[in-house]
Amino acid sequence: MSFSPFPKRYALSTLLLASVSTFAVGIPHLHAQEQSQDQSSAEDNSKTDTSETDELEPIRVETSINQKAGDPTPEAYAGGQVATGGRVGVLGNQDIQDTPFATTSYTSDLIQNQQAEDIADVVDNDPSITNSYSYGGFGNRFTVRGFNLDSDDISLDGMYGTAPRQLVAIEMYDRVEILKGASTFLNGVPPGTSGIGGSINLVPKRATDDPITSVTTSYAYGGQAGGHLDVGRRFGKDDQFGVRTNFVYRDGETAIDDEDRTTKLGSIALDYRGDKTRITFDAAINEQNIDHGRSPINIGSALTSIPDAPSSDLNYNSEWTYSDLQDTFAQLRAEYDVSDDTMVYAALGGRHMEEEGGYSTPRLTSTDGTADYTGSVIKREDENISTLAGVRQKFKTGPVQHEVNLGASGMWQKNHQAYEFYSTLSGAGNIYGDHPANHSPTVTLARGDFDNMPLRDTTKMTSYFLSDTLSFWDDTIHLTGGVRHQKINVTTFDLASGNETENYNQSAYSPMAGIVGNLSDQWSVYANYAKGLQKGETAPNTAANSGDTLAPYKAEQFEIGAKADYGVIGGGIALFQTSKPAAYTNSDTLIYAADGEQQNRGVELTAFGEPVSGIRILGGMTFYDSELTGTAGGNNDGNTPSGVPEYVAKLNMEYDLPFFKGATVNARVIHTASQYVNEANTLEIPSWTRVDLGARYVTEVHDYPVTIRANIENIADNDYWASANGGYLTMGAPLTAKLSLTADF
Repeated sequence: MSFSPFPKRYALSTLLLASVSTFAVGIPHLHAQEQSQDQSSAEDNSKTDTSETDELEPIRVETSINQKAGDPTPEAYAGGQVATGGRVGVLGNQDIQDTPFATTSYTSDLIQNQQAEDIADVVDNDPSITNSYSYGGFGNRFTVRGFNLDSDDISLDGMYGTAPRQLVAIEMYDRVEILKGASTFLNGVPPGTSGIGGSINLVPKRATDDPITSVTTSYAYGGQAGGHLDVGRRFGKDDQFGVRTNFVYRDGETAIDDEDRTTKLGSIALDYRGDKTRITFDAAINEQNIDHGRSPINIGSALTSIPDAPSSDLNYNSEWTYSDLQDTFAQLRAEYDVSDDTMVYAALGGRHMEEEGGYSTPRLTSTDGTADYTGSVIKREDENISTLAGVRQKFKTGPVQHEVNLGASGMWQKNHQAYEFYSTLSGAGNIYGDHPANHSPTVTLARGDFDNMPLRDTTKMTSYFLSDTLSFWDDTIHLTGGVRHQKINVTTFDLASGNETENYNQSAYSPMAGIVGNLSDQWSVYANYAKGLQKGETAPNTAANSGDTLAPYKAEQFEIGAKADYGVIGGGIALFQTSKPAAYTNSDTLIYAADGEQQNRGVELTAFGEPVSGIRILGGMTFYDSELTGTAGGNNDGNTPSGVPEYVAKLNMEYDLPFFKGATVNARVIHTASQYVNEANTLEIPSWTRVDLGARYVTEVHDYPVTIRANIENIADNDYWASANGGYLTMGAPLTAKLSLTADF
């Protein structure tokens, strides 16, 4: 297969790339020249050697975002929108330049200034991620480097199984960390069946050295209003103890017609930082309620083309739909320095989730918008326990410095469930107009008791890992090798009888190797090889082996790249290839098996920072060359997987107005190329562009800092299909205006 991820006909993407490249290459030298000119006016005139110019040393901007409890969170980069590093799984927090992976860590400053409400709002800044909804529901679903990442597979402070499911209220988190590429060795196998293309980790807010008392009121177009209280304090000898609380309430109709959402969040973060011991404890209740939510759209088999997207604010879904989600979770982490070279660590977390929803997925049957409407009510409860323990040991063998990491992790899950499915309402509505007010009264399938839900399945996952990072040549070369042995045991039960139907017990090794070369203070190059692992999918009801769980999917990744850090601006380029098994039902045997493969190749370009004082940039581009092989009957061999665009380009810019002190304006452009809807590549959605604008003003009222923020997403109110992930169409959000006022006391 030829590697040709660069399309020929994308004027907008070329313009964005040119802009990013100009900043990345030209601005550092301009900034260095400005610094040199400023310094020269104050230097001694007797200095005669002017032929040499000083190298621009990397600059670190430390803000209140920085945490000192636990494994220290890297400080913010120039501009404050991203951090200088982040958690790299069990290897801990590392600087971007020393990591053999492509990582980005978005800060709470960016989250607050963009008025983000969930993870999807934050990753709208990342060129390697596209957003969609979960199949038939309203939860977040992401595509990272062309592979799915479900909301179930998000980690909390480096550990799976404790983060909220479906939707996350983002206000309690200090960082949203993105690690791109296969990360099974680093993080373990995620609890769901996704995560091959990358992972998302949430870092809770904790008390800073400066006291925090912040009150935010907000209002969004459509009538949704809310408030957010954020309080943090340190106390005790040398401020060893810290407490941080966040409370959020948001309610009202969204910009989508008749869609009503309520968000409730209460969280507390405690920490202790001693001379040798560091302890953190995080707990929260995350509640989301959605009435008449707009879900994705399914595609009928007889459809010959994809109709135009309806009006951006039209709610084409059944009126009776709803989703009530509540996650209660807690996590305890401790570290102890046995000596200057030895640290032991352990973590324990748990989550209890209650979910009930009425769902209806429109299925397009005609290009005029006619759709069938399905219906189901599903109730579910999850109980998760996660553990992690390990030791990091540093030592030398001659000129080589070693850091060995040895540990184990475990996760135990119980899932109770009951459901009712109703007969399909054929041709009952149209995505451009009418839609059914209720579901069919005819129950076609029912399992379990809603008042006493039976056990659906249990999952036990344990793993052991070992790694060694070797540093040599004056700490300019870092070589990391590691392996994780993962065991997965899933026991499934019949919801009607309670009898065990399957006991699935598999294990696999996931090796990883990476190397980083620091060419200078500004440049590093890296390469990695990693094996990814995820739970196998379950055979659908239409297959002869219905209900069987497939063996774990093993993926293989190769990546090389380079990273730049000029102190005020940074960026990188990465070339990657990831291959993952793909399952389908054989048309002859009707057996569902992972006999196919999806291979995604790509080039990723990123840039971030504050190249000139008062101007901040963030964005990049990702080009894809994706291919299917081993498909059913070979009919779709060589085709592009559904939902993977040929490229994605994003650019966010902020400008502090020099003539209006305290005022900042910003603009963001997101452009996504066309996407195939089906694996036969006969149906596709067109490319789309979204423009967001915003402004904020910082002032003082009675000596208290006050910030007013205004953001408008999709300012042109374009109507577009945002994603074709998995053959489901997700609508782009309509024009959404947000206004907030934050007072710090």
